[in-house]
Amino acid sequence: MKVLNSCLVLAMSCIACGSARADISDTVVRVGVLNDISGIFQDTNGMGSVEAARMAAEDFNGGGKNIKVEIVYADHQNKADVGTAIVRKWIDVDKVDAVVDVPNSAVGLGVNALLRGTPVTFLASSTATSDLTGKDCSPNTIQWVNDAWSTGNATAAAMMQRGGKDWYFLTVNYALGQGIEAEATNYIQKHGGKVLGASRHPLGTSDFASLLLQAQGSKAKVVGLANAGADTINAVKQAGEFGLKDAGQSLVAFLLFINDVHGMGLKAAQGLLLTEAFYWDMNDDTRAFAKRFAARPGMGGKMPSGNQAGVYASTLAYLNAVAATGSDNAKDVVPQMKTLKGKDKLFGDLAIRQDGRVIHPVHLFEVKKPEDSKYAYDYYKLVTTIPAEQAFRPLAEGGCPMIK
Repeated sequence: MKVLNSCLVLAMSCIACGSARADISDTVVRVGVLNDISGIFQDTNGMGSVEAARMAAEDFNGGGKNIKVEIVYADHQNKADVGTAIVRKWIDVDKVDAVVDVPNSAVGLGVNALLRGTPVTFLASSTATSDLTGKDCSPNTIQWVNDAWSTGNATAAAMMQRGGKDWYFLTVNYALGQGIEAEATNYIQKHGGKVLGASRHPLGTSDFASLLLQAQGSKAKVVGLANAGADTINAVKQAGEFGLKDAGQSLVAFLLFINDVHGMGLKAAQGLLLTEAFYWDMNDDTRAFAKRFAARPGMGGKMPSGNQAGVYASTLAYLNAVAATGSDNAKDVVPQMKTLKGKDKLFGDLAIRQDGRVIHPVHLFEVKKPEDSKYAYDYYKLVTTIPAEQAFRPLAEGGCPMIK
């Protein structure tokens, strides 16, 4: 089993003098960033997420109590068995106190099950399955940024308001894609639309020709891409070559990030609709964070994705809860996190519900035409903002066993 560098990296700002509080286990709070460093999510997560976690540790700066923080990281290779093996070692050997990030729903569900009942907190800032706050909700887990319910419902609603009632899906054949397709289908059918078909593809597909031909043959007004990362990029580029938009079909990406748009270029991405909880150019606070992030080692001027912003925000919220409780045990930290309510600099009005779902506004964007982009990473045009209380599945509908 090949696992990329999982050595401990001491957060620079936390080498402060003085010892950590005696009731912090092992006298150090260790946060493990688990993600895809070498595969299709390396741009939206990867080492950028590690830098985001380091930024959070530096900004925490001991929490006024000289609490030491260490950041560890590893590559789950988009394999559930690899991811859970890493986390077992983190718990048993490396004494990790929180796991953050975890793109790939299959890996996230495995980590969620493994951490249940342990002292370790799961900050699922990139795991998109809605089950984490539904039937598989856990007292150890907080879910930030996107989930399949929000992505599927909000994006489908926006397209149907624009007249897109007939749909065809190109879906990655694992929990992420299946969840988004199911949520969007449910919304479409409840609101008088039709799903004319779907094609499934494995993670890491490079040739979408046969799938796009099926989408064309369906005559659906909307072709929904229920995938992410390089799969979405490849599908969008090849859809342009097949002339889907020229033939009157709209292309919708359910889970697209700024890094993906940068990778495919505005010529290919222009006109795409997408929902994001974070965009680097929204306001002065997001721009200040993005500027710092872009200047980090290895970032090369890249703007942060919503997932990377989620790693920063969730890690900082976790560390602040550790400082408030004087404990890094999930049974103390997670309830403290659930008292959080107010304005977050990156995500706006924010609260954490009892099912572990972080609610915040979600924005519908349209990708700009090349001639409308005025500077680097000026890619999105805001269409509308969905308020926090409408952007996520209602608490009573999730089926979380913790909710009485």
